[in-house]
This record gives sequence, structure tokens and C-alpha cells, in this order.
Amino acid sequence: MVRSMGKVHDSIDDALRSWIERQHMFFVATAALAADATVNVSPKGTDGTLAVLDDRRVAYLDLTGSGIETVAHLRENGRITLMWCAFDGPPRIVRIQGRGHVVGPDDDEWAVMLGHLRPHRGARAIVVVTAIRIFDSCGYSVPRMEFVEQRPTLDDWTERKSDDELDDYRRARNATSLDGLPGLPTKSDS
Repeated sequence: MVRSMGKVHDSIDDALRSWIERQHMFFVATAALAADATVNVSPKGTDGTLAVLDDRRVAYLDLTGSGIETVAHLRENGRITLMWCAFDGPPRIVRIQGRGHVVGPDDDEWAVMLGHLRPHRGARAIVVVTAIRIFDSCGYSVPRMEFVEQRPTLDDWTERKSDDELDDYRRARNATSLDGLPGLPTKSDS
């Protein structure tokens, strides 16, 4: 099947939802507002940590990591792009460009949003994205690759940490972005 060079979708219909949910990874792009600030692109994996909520919204677990760029950028300006590439099957790239907001464990929305996702000990936030533009393009230059498995490394790492150790790590490594923007508050900030 030869796919056209691009199509803007009115919404995330059932076929697009099914395709998104079959992908094993996606990419998240955000940027701070300052002209000399950081543009960030992060790969995301771990099946079950992304959900299509409705025809305009998706959510994913933001897992503990060495940086906090996405959260900080969203708190500053809300701009975000999610991108999926077909690494097997017909070539395809789907981008959702939109507005995102961060839901923390102490927020009222947390339990409802978490109900759509696979619980993960490393979850520090949930990112909810409302689509402004949903764009499907050819993906002709994306290589074909075979999925082997999700890496268990982050799961294993977080399982070995106590709650206090995770909070200490987040406080030390996730308090501010590379540009000095605030990350998520930690327990000691409350």
C-alpha cells in the first residue's frame, strides 16, 4: 500500500486510535519560550503507559528520569508535539500537536487519569495532551525495525528504590530544567 504524503485528521478516530495503541514507542517534543532555551525531544516506551482518552486527547505517564524538561516546558507554556513512527508494517508517521498539562499525584485528576494507564512505580506525573492538529504523513524514510521487547531497566531501578530514595532522586535531579524552569514539586516542597 502506498500512503499519500500527508493528511490532517479532524479527530482521533477508531482506526487511528488502534494504530497509535499498537506502537511500542513514541517521541515527545517541547520547548521553552526563550529564544536561547532548550528544545527537548524524548523517546517514550513501556507499553500501557499511553492511552487515547477520546477523539482529541491522549495521556501518558511521565516516568522518573534524569531530566524534567517536558514537565517544565509544559508548566511554562503548554506547547507539545507527540510523534509515532511505524517501524514495521506500512510506512507512517503520526503527529499530534497540541496543548499539554501536567497532572501530579496530589492533583484531583490523578486517580481518574491513572485509571486509563498501567500503574508504574516510577510515575512522577501524567501528561495530558489536547490535540490542536493531528497529522498523518508517509514515513517513507523511517527504517523498518523489529520490536524485540520493552527494556525492564527503569522498572527494575524504581523497584529497588524506597519512596524516600525516589523523592531524594527527583529533588536532586528533577527540581529544575536545564534552563532553570521549575519541575514538579517534591514531598518536601509541600
